[in-house]
Amino acid sequence: MAGFVSHFTNRLDAKGRVSIPAPFRAVLVRDGFEGLYCIASSHCAAVDAGGNDLLAEINKRSEAFAKLSPDHDALAIALFGASENPRIDGDGRMTISDMIREHTGLTDEVTFVGMNYKFQIWEPQKFREYRAEAQRRALAMLSGQVPGPSQGEPV
Repeated sequence: MAGFVSHFTNRLDAKGRVSIPAPFRAVLVRDGFEGLYCIASSHCAAVDAGGNDLLAEINKRSEAFAKLSPDHDALAIALFGASENPRIDGDGRMTISDMIREHTGLTDEVTFVGMNYKFQIWEPQKFREYRAEAQRRALAMLSGQVPGPSQGEPV
């Protein structure tokens, strides 16, 4: 199954809604998730969004911690308690919440970035800056200049 790929920039309407790109909506439909799962990224000024594939990855990570332990509870609060489930209306729009605005700095435009099992929601200029650095890092990793996960760096 093809995941989320490419990137798209759309404008917010007067009610604070934005159209999710049609290819991304198609992936969500195939995924079978009702609505959208959103959580602030822990390592950049973006919001991670998706459906069952994203939730499966989060569940896999949380299973590494014993349930009812302080570490598991902290992770559950950060990954589930601070998340949101915006609905997608009949026209494919979602409302941009305060959490998304505060974490990303969105004002009038939104950039959606496909990442296979999830997509990210970015303020367009912040995405352009992050993308430039990510491309430099990826090229360095592919050429062996930066250690990747198989060379001791955590995933």
